[in-house]
Amino acid sequence: MDKKKKEGRYSRIYKQLQQLLTASQNTEARMATVIAVLHHKIDYFFWTGFYCLDGDVLTVKSYQGPVACQVLKNHTGVCWAGINKQQVIIVADVHNFDGHIACDSRSKSEIVVPIKNKKGEIFGVLDVDSKDVNSFDEADAKWLQTIVELI
Repeated sequence: MDKKKKEGRYSRIYKQLQQLLTASQNTEARMATVIAVLHHKIDYFFWTGFYCLDGDVLTVKSYQGPVACQVLKNHTGVCWAGINKQQVIIVADVHNFDGHIACDSRSKSEIVVPIKNKKGEIFGVLDVDSKDVNSFDEADAKWLQTIVELI
């Protein structure tokens, strides 16, 4: 998707989510809504979901796509990299990422966006996989960060 089209789509999604998320202050309901909208509005999203910390365990929450790994091995993989580095992680080809956790072998690229509570503490990540290499760029990073702030 070209940059202009991608920016426009994310802008429309953001506006839609702003309206939808006024119905509830429940974090899990808001997360489920974000995932459903993103997964069905962006065609290169193959798996879209949240992994949240439960103590020192990273456990899947709301998601759309194929069956997910329920628990991710501690401090391994792209999701944990996002938490440990406290930043967005874009992986062009997951097969070149040391320690990648392959929940579905069809995933080729990935973006992970940390999510924070009102105190600014990371409590999980938005994780998106694509079936194609090089699917994600800085536009995805910018907009997905903006979107998770709505939660």
